[in-house]
Amino acid sequence: MSYPELHMIIDGERIPVGHRRAHTVVNPATGAALGALPLADAADLDHALAAAQRGFRLWRDAAPQQRAAVLAGAARLLRERQEELARIATLEEGKALAESRIEVMMNVTLFEFYAGECHRLYGRQLVRPTGMRSTVVCEPVGPVAAFAPWNFPIGNPGRKLGAPIAAGCSVILKAAEEAPASALAV
Repeated sequence: MSYPELHMIIDGERIPVGHRRAHTVVNPATGAALGALPLADAADLDHALAAAQRGFRLWRDAAPQQRAAVLAGAARLLRERQEELARIATLEEGKALAESRIEVMMNVTLFEFYAGECHRLYGRQLVRPTGMRSTVVCEPVGPVAAFAPWNFPIGNPGRKLGAPIAAGCSVILKAAEEAPASALAV
């Protein structure tokens, strides 16, 4: 299996290395270079935040059933692509292939769980003294900045993405420089 070409995704657009600064991703088992990861600059961050704010204005109004369908679809795709994702994670991190397969399935379970939680995002009335009423309302808070460390290259991005997507938030995910293709695959 070959290592995928790395890029950033901002506002749905793939941004390759091109002439920008890059970080070399290395296979820790062999020391061989796997690929070049484009590094974001201040303009990229501004572009990502503006895109996340636009996306949030749309996604916060998505029906719970629509959010659940997106997460269930992600779980299905992860299950279908388990072997490919596991091999990418093993190349980047050096962990055993069997462990990488388990990590993919952990994300499948997480996304299925959050798909179910979409149907349980509701407010509730609290018991208060006579004459008082308190209501708890669940609502999206805005774009979420998520940072995924390297130690679980597939699991950490999934942990960072599932809950905010279920809640109606947009997400800016910063993948670990040691394992960026795993996060891109998720």
